[in-house]
Amino acid sequence: MSKIAPCLWFEREAEEAARFYVSLFPDSRIDHVQKNLVDTPAGKADSVLVVDFTLAGQRFMALNGGIRFEYTHAISLAVDCKDQAEVDRLWDGLADGGEIEQCGWLKDRYGVSWQIVPSVLSKLLSDPNPVKAARVMQALMQMVKLDIAGLQKAYEG
Repeated sequence: MSKIAPCLWFEREAEEAARFYVSLFPDSRIDHVQKNLVDTPAGKADSVLVVDFTLAGQRFMALNGGIRFEYTHAISLAVDCKDQAEVDRLWDGLADGGEIEQCGWLKDRYGVSWQIVPSVLSKLLSDPNPVKAARVMQALMQMVKLDIAGLQKAYEG
């Protein structure tokens, strides 16, 4: 089990968000829902305070803080995808109700930033041939959702 668990702050949507994320990733589950024991700034007694959940084997916490804070790109969740089908499935699921961005980035409906990245990208970008790697980077910079075939085509020249 991971020693460090990211905590995602929500106004009142912690359980909804955790259930949404768990629905998209294998090896995911809601581990515990902690209710407020008394009225707090985060909510009334018996409302959800914290949701502990596991997402693709990584522990997370979702907290209802009672006020909204906006997420920034300074922290994002990067997802290593084995193939285009996984890129497409996660991109479509996380982008639903959110905002798509450039280079494999998106913000989901809760404002959390994600990077949906095919595993092969790191191999292509770290190729010892700087010309091949540069072509991949140029192709990447033109993409919204990352396309493995397009990246591979750029790599091959």
